[in-house]
Amino acid sequence: EGQAIPGVFSNLLWFLEPALKLIISVFSLKNRLNKCNQDITDYVEEFRQFSKKLMSHLEGLNVLKTELKNDVDYLLTRVERAQRDIDYFESTKESPSPCVDIDEELLEQQLTEEQESKRKIKLMLECCNYMITGFKSLKIVKKSGDAIGSWLKDPGKNYQKIYFFTGTKNKIVMEFANIRSFAESGEKQLARRIALPFPWQGTGHAIYNGFLFYHKYGSLNEIIKFDIQNRNATDQMLLSGAGDIPAYELHPSTKIDLAVDELGLWAIHAELDSAGKLVITKINHETMTVEYTWDTSCRSQNAEAAFMMCGALYVVYNSPGRGVSQIECIYDTLDVISPYENTVLHFPKRQSNHAMVHYNHRDKQLFAWDDGSQVIYKLMTSQKS
Repeated sequence: EGQAIPGVFSNLLWFLEPALKLIISVFSLKNRLNKCNQDITDYVEEFRQFSKKLMSHLEGLNVLKTELKNDVDYLLTRVERAQRDIDYFESTKESPSPCVDIDEELLEQQLTEEQESKRKIKLMLECCNYMITGFKSLKIVKKSGDAIGSWLKDPGKNYQKIYFFTGTKNKIVMEFANIRSFAESGEKQLARRIALPFPWQGTGHAIYNGFLFYHKYGSLNEIIKFDIQNRNATDQMLLSGAGDIPAYELHPSTKIDLAVDELGLWAIHAELDSAGKLVITKINHETMTVEYTWDTSCRSQNAEAAFMMCGALYVVYNSPGRGVSQIECIYDTLDVISPYENTVLHFPKRQSNHAMVHYNHRDKQLFAWDDGSQVIYKLMTSQKS
């Protein structure tokens, strides 16, 4: 019997050996599969991280490409200005000879252009010959939205709709049927929502003849023209020289402030080489091209907002501690307002912090955003001297 037991164990081991080998093979295969799965997971994660880095680099290259294009456009504009200055100084040099040949056709053309310019100025003055002398009243229409924002009414035609932009970066505009529905609307009364193709930056938007003009967020100086009725962007332009620094020191989110008055669409901005003074640019709202640019004498320091009226820039100043707002600088592009009339105009006395002030020439009112309140100022005016 003692000899039979080892034989039984030997037979049993002989019988179980293939099963044990199969089990060991299965475990080994399972471990290899687990390792393979882990390797695949690690590879996918590594590839995902690589893709993120690649996308980040591509985005950075796109930003650099845009910045380079803007810099080139800006440099070309500066070169053109410098060339015009050089041509002007060359033309004003004294001739070494007492006899000067005059091109009669050129002289006739210059006289014609001068007469046409005078005619345009005369027409402008006939339809727009007044200036602000003070404020009749202040009306707080509502307190809504963020502390900083913008609200507008189209002055181009007999529009009654109110457009509400809350914040300094967003792409949803609220449209109200009229100012009454805007003032009476509550949380349960929702306005019509307009989704823009790109978010806006700052508070310097403008609405004119059914189009919204705004500074595209993330761009240096790209202005978008948006058709409100058809809900699509119809044009864009790059405003050379703008976007590097804020237009107003007290509201640095606004790099380009677009404005509308009796003469059309304007852009108010500051440039690195403008010595801290504001620059205004007349824009053709149909072709989205620059018509002319003025370097003003109005400083950007302690400015909080500005607006255009009859071709004149009115700049609103305040103190960093939020005192009483006042207009301290007026720059008339038509050169009609006398420097002696350029006096300080105080807003109605209350603690003010205007995030935006826009002039509506059809209503002869200022629309303003004052510490989260939507305000209307009625104006007193007189004829320009």
